[in-house]
Amino acid sequence: MLSQKHLPSPSISTPFLWGLLLAGGAMAFTAWDQSYWWRMRDDYSFGWLVPLFIAYLFYDRWPKVSALARGEDGAPDDQTPGSGWFARLAGPAAFFSVIVGGVLFLAGAFYKTAAGTTHLSTVAITVGMMATVLATIFFLTPTHAASPRGRVAERRRMVGLFFFPTVIWLLSAPMLAVIENNLNLFLMHQVTSVVFFVFDRLGLPLEQRGNVLILPSGSVGVAEACSGIRSLTGCLFAGSFLAAVFLHSRRKQAALIVASLFFAFLANLLRSIFLTSWAYAFGANAIEGAVHDISGYSVLGLTVVLLLFLLPVLERRQKAEISQANREIVKS
Repeated sequence: MLSQKHLPSPSISTPFLWGLLLAGGAMAFTAWDQSYWWRMRDDYSFGWLVPLFIAYLFYDRWPKVSALARGEDGAPDDQTPGSGWFARLAGPAAFFSVIVGGVLFLAGAFYKTAAGTTHLSTVAITVGMMATVLATIFFLTPTHAASPRGRVAERRRMVGLFFFPTVIWLLSAPMLAVIENNLNLFLMHQVTSVVFFVFDRLGLPLEQRGNVLILPSGSVGVAEACSGIRSLTGCLFAGSFLAAVFLHSRRKQAALIVASLFFAFLANLLRSIFLTSWAYAFGANAIEGAVHDISGYSVLGLTVVLLLFLLPVLERRQKAEISQANREIVKS
């Protein structure tokens, strides 16, 4: 008679594997649709890295996905997180998501066929893919717990493993024009106002006219490319990648992503102050060309360096919290 440890591992259910294949196909179609914007717009060129990001995360998380699908990584029913109301609402919410997501995805695909690639069609395809994939993963995850609460908890854990690889597509999809334009205008105004405030406090004469700074040697305009939207989306992607790969706590992941936004805005402000200072000293035309481009790439580099310095701090706190939780379990 075979002992328990020598029993063959249960296989992953076929419906779940088909669900993964369906999710991969939907993501591949989304990548093909978004690639138009990655080619046409420099501020979304980082989107070429998104499929590589997804592939690495899937490779990195496959042992956990496989173990959970086989029932080898489940918690006892009395230790599963969640509440009764969540277990009751999770099923209807997932059903609603798969219906709405499927309609959005198909509507975006048909609109793309009729009118070509547009902001609206890309956003519809992306949001529809996200809702459909996460809901499909929820429904097709094999469950092994005895109670409904335990089965919902297993499904929620599986959805959590696919959450980042699915939601990250929002960053590589161009936002709706009205949202993007308003965000650009807001960022341009904030950058111009802060630069004017700094120079005014330093006693250096200049004048602000909208998003243009009038210097003694000429004028410097904070254009759309200098608003920080490009560095904001790129740094948000970098922060999301680092959070998904190195951090497991949702709170720590959120902290790193918020930090990436703050660092990107701060670095872009420093860049704008530097360019204005350069123009103040050498003339407005001196900031064109290499000076402008190098300072732009430095924003992303500085933000990534700051995130890499912050990451070990969050990792140490994460390990300390895990150790404390293990000690409490042992004591109990």
